[in-house]
This record gives sequence, C-alpha cells and structure tokens, in this order.
Amino acid sequence: MSPQVLPVHSNSRMTDPKRNAPIGLFDSGVGGLSIYKHLAQQLPAERYVYYADTLHVPYGNRDSSDIEALTLNAVTWLYEQGCKLIIIACNSASAHALDTARRYYPQLPIVGLVPALKPAVLASQSGHVVVLATKATLNGMLLNKVINDVAVPSHTTVIKYFDPMLVPWVEAGMPENSETAQRLREQVRIFADNHVDYLVLGCTHYPFFKAFLQIEIEKQQLAMQIVDSGHAVATRVQSLLIESDLLAETNTYSNNQPLTFFASKYDEFLTELVQQLLGAERQVHYLR
Repeated sequence: MSPQVLPVHSNSRMTDPKRNAPIGLFDSGVGGLSIYKHLAQQLPAERYVYYADTLHVPYGNRDSSDIEALTLNAVTWLYEQGCKLIIIACNSASAHALDTARRYYPQLPIVGLVPALKPAVLASQSGHVVVLATKATLNGMLLNKVINDVAVPSHTTVIKYFDPMLVPWVEAGMPENSETAQRLREQVRIFADNHVDYLVLGCTHYPFFKAFLQIEIEKQQLAMQIVDSGHAVATRVQSLLIESDLLAETNTYSNNQPLTFFASKYDEFLTELVQQLLGAERQVHYLR
C-alpha cells in the first residue's frame, strides 16, 4: 500500500522572512514622512526604513539626469537593506526616475508618486485647480500626462505654482513669521481670485503645511479644498502587499519603533525636526 500524501497547510505566513522585511521610503529630505504617517496608520504592523538624502536636498531644482542618478543610489541602498517594497516618496524623483528604477529592479515592487490632480479635477465645480509642486514635478511626464488625459478633456484649467523656498521652509520647521509664509498667505488669495476651488499639494513636503493653508482658507472664508496623495499611496502599498502575500505579521518591530530614519548628511537640527513632524521621539542615523 503506497503511503498517503496529505495536503500541506503551509505555515509560511508565520515563517517567510520576506513578510517581516521592512518597507523602504526615500525622499530628498523629510517630506516623505507625510507619506509614512499615512502608511503607519493604514499598515501599523509593518516596519519602515526611511532614507533622506539631506546631502542633496532639494531635488526640485535639479536636472533630470541628476535626479535619476541620485534616486537610483537611494533605491539601491534601500534594496541592500532588504526592503520588500520601496516607495519613492518624492514627486520630483518619481517624475524623473521611477521608470528607470523599475527597470533596474524588476523583481522589486516600487511605488512612485504623482500629484493627486485627477480627483481634484473630477471634483472641481469651478473648473480651476492649482498644483503646488517643484519645478521638476511640474515639468515631469507623470503630471503632464494626467493634465492631458483628465484635465484637458474636462475643460479644467490647471494652474502650476512653484516656489523654490517652500521645501527649505518645511526643512527649517515652517516658521510662520518668515517671508515664505507671508508669500503663501498672499498666494492663497490670488488662487481664490482666479476661481480655484481645489488646491493640490504636489510635493511630499507640502502636507506638513496643510494645516497652515487650512487656517488661512478659513480665515479668508474661501471655498477651497486641499488634497494630497498620501492616502492613495498607502492604499496602493497595502494592495501590492496583499497581492504579493507579503503583509507583515502583527508587531514585527521591537521597542515600539516601527520607523528607522537614515540621512545622508549630518544636521544638528534634523532630529528635532523629525520629532516635530511626527509628534514622537525618533533617533536619526547618519550615513556619513
């Protein structure tokens, strides 16, 4: 009598080390932490490795080849840390290097960012929306494809707005008495005068001043909504992990520290800024 072969009920979900591998996030600075906050809320069992290229921040004013090279360096570093999925949590890097990164690492899920223009266009009643972003993002293929495919057919006017000081302002802790803050207040009124009813935050740094904008909109009694792509990115990451059967077990991290933060250049104020943005104590590790 031949031996009976019993079905194997795999317990790989509990033993597969890939499930407990971290998710990697990369940005030129601290802006990608706005994406991390959505991820931590939606996927609390995961652990995360964050890489901030503070040696080269900001990316938005750089040319395409420079952004591509810096992004590939960052993705390679996160891949070498054993990340099971990588998020290019930078709109400028996504606009100019996402396709290249995917070609270099076809076996690795890589998620990029595009400003949340499509939902803004579909919801707009005035037919006028504005995208606040870096020059690299505004000129990039990803955003302009959405404009051509969604905004143009719906006869929606898309205003592109760029202020080179917005990212440095966030990196400096967003002092409200600065010239950048005052210029942003004035710009909100200009947007309203141009019948804008949706304001799209097209850089991961920008959601950190969402509350600042909201206060100004309410103060001026304007009919304007603010949107960003953080929730959509977290939902996409969750979907990819489920499809790949890579969702982490509960509590895969230790010491209640799901995030490990690395930076490419020492900055004596960076730890304080990270803690300010996340509302929790965090240690910063430096690579040089």
